[in-house]
Amino acid sequence: MRIVPDDDKPSIAIEIPLEHPLPDYDLEQVDQPTPRDVDAILVSQGFRDLVDDARGVLMDLMANPPVEPTEDCELDLTHEGSHDLDVAQLTGAICPGDDEVYRPGLWIVIRDKRADPRKSLPQGMREHIAAIAREFVKRLGLEG
Repeated sequence: MRIVPDDDKPSIAIEIPLEHPLPDYDLEQVDQPTPRDVDAILVSQGFRDLVDDARGVLMDLMANPPVEPTEDCELDLTHEGSHDLDVAQLTGAICPGDDEVYRPGLWIVIRDKRADPRKSLPQGMREHIAAIAREFVKRLGLEG
């Protein structure tokens, strides 16, 4: 999983490559030799079902986030209701792997609708979203 905060925007992108087969979604062969081969997976019914389930899990986690203490920083949620996280994008992605292998994956963009649109997310909010992303990967069984 790769988590990339946007510079000068209150959003963060999350890329989650599928590193192992997901038989429940009929996604048996995730390693592909070309991006074009991954395209065929991204339009499959199984992958669309995965995206639908992913949206439900993500919405639940955003409404009921996991409590995960951090050592490096404190989560600044002192003004209750001052943050309004929104899924700006949830779609399929072509993820390059090692040794010229490509995999299907999920591309998620989460933004804080109430934050200053010209400023990056504070570190505490980045950690909060990272905790949501880690729990999201666990709940969907996407761990490598």
